[in-house]
Amino acid sequence: MLGRTGPFSGRCRFELQQSRHSFSSPPPQRLRVHYPAGSESRKYRTGQEAEPMSSAHVNRILKANEYSHTLPRGPASHGVLGFHSNMLPSNHPSEDRRSSATCLPGRSGVLFGVFDGHAGTACAHAVSQRLFYYIAVATLPLRTLAELERAVEEERAVQPLLEWHKHPQDHNCTDGGAISVQSLRNYWQERLAGEEEEEEEEEEGCRVTSALVNAFRRLDYDLSVEAQVHLSMSSPRRVSLPGEALSLSSPLRVALSGSTACIAHVSKGVLHVANLGDSRAVLGVREPNGSWSAVSLTNDHNAQNPDELQRILGEHPPSERKTVVRHDRLLGLLLPFRAFGDVRFKWSADMLSRIYETRPDVLSAVGEAFRTLPPHYLTPPYLSAQPEVTLHRITPADKFLVLATDGLWELMHRQTVVQLIGEQLTGLQQQRPIIPGVGMTLGSLQRLLLERKGQVLSVLEDQNAATHLLRHALGDDGYGVVAPNRLAKMLSLPTELARRYRDDITVTVIHLNEPDL
Repeated sequence: MLGRTGPFSGRCRFELQQSRHSFSSPPPQRLRVHYPAGSESRKYRTGQEAEPMSSAHVNRILKANEYSHTLPRGPASHGVLGFHSNMLPSNHPSEDRRSSATCLPGRSGVLFGVFDGHAGTACAHAVSQRLFYYIAVATLPLRTLAELERAVEEERAVQPLLEWHKHPQDHNCTDGGAISVQSLRNYWQERLAGEEEEEEEEEEGCRVTSALVNAFRRLDYDLSVEAQVHLSMSSPRRVSLPGEALSLSSPLRVALSGSTACIAHVSKGVLHVANLGDSRAVLGVREPNGSWSAVSLTNDHNAQNPDELQRILGEHPPSERKTVVRHDRLLGLLLPFRAFGDVRFKWSADMLSRIYETRPDVLSAVGEAFRTLPPHYLTPPYLSAQPEVTLHRITPADKFLVLATDGLWELMHRQTVVQLIGEQLTGLQQQRPIIPGVGMTLGSLQRLLLERKGQVLSVLEDQNAATHLLRHALGDDGYGVVAPNRLAKMLSLPTELARRYRDDITVTVIHLNEPDL
């Protein structure tokens, strides 16, 4: 085994709907929910009145995927006290994934990640299971890799590379991991054959930055190669049963779908964040006067980032300037400009055309958008798997780091996120003044005051900081307070409607330093 699980997670063998990220035409704009005071429960297509959701039911939904873990004090924690994590799906199944693990041998470190899949769950699932192994191999000293290779050659027990910290309901590895294990072994063999041992005086920060970039790029390369091998070995004449050709772990299905990734690596008080796509990492800093500041450690890789837009336009001929990005999407189809998988934005036009022409058995199992060559596909690759890495040396004022998929940031500003967690940590929970809005009656003001009265209980029941954020993201009344009725109605939206109001949301809050609040 290359990994082991923590005390609260199941064992995991290493292995190998369309979301908002990929559309043939721009998706409908997300709706904002407005519930008039005193309105009756919303009626849905069935014609039946929805039953009011009890607070106990609300909490069951919010807490279903929450997870907390405390790291032991000492050097092994690398300055991380512990973390809180939670996931709230909108898609069914959710296209988000999360991972957290401690690197065991060598230079070590603690790893956290959130992954936002699109065009299905396969790529996000595979990357969430495999990327940390690649990072471990990329950061290990060569002598440790040599010991690992000797153990494999001699068929001896292999020292675990990772200790996973998983929620019992997290998506675990499935069978059939021989391909991915061999790919990982090829990676460490190439490191052993092609590199000299690093000098002890080498700058640690630069070494980790390079390792993270190499791990991301190598995993994406392996996903592509595995899909091509799968294509070459499968017979186009063979008639597949429905769903058989592209199971969740199928290399081709993994490569055809895509995923963004935002990774935090903490080692000896140094934080590295490697980002690919539009998830974000935000640092919560306690200022000397007691206030909280939000420090962004990532940039979105999409058309809203002028530097990113110029980067991608500069990588293609001037004649394609009007077609590389259209409607703020890559080739008019894909929102993120960097991602794992999505090989139809990376493979050559000839290779894609051969698949479209000769493999109807494969194309029958994927969405309509994958069955034709993207328009204006002239100078691939268009999509990059090179992460942007930020190095930050943790100071006593840095109290926590928030990793979250874009589903959270669409609903909450980073300063609000940091303020909520900071107030939860300090226990201040100061009530903001009520500013009556236009048309607010005495009755509605009274209802607002009654809702305010229950906020202390709400804070106390959310010991998990990620759950606390989810509650506010969905239930905020516009005054910084959770409105129970609004929260209940947001959580009771039917599946086909929920996706119009919010994305899947995944949040991990990493607590740093010793608490001195």
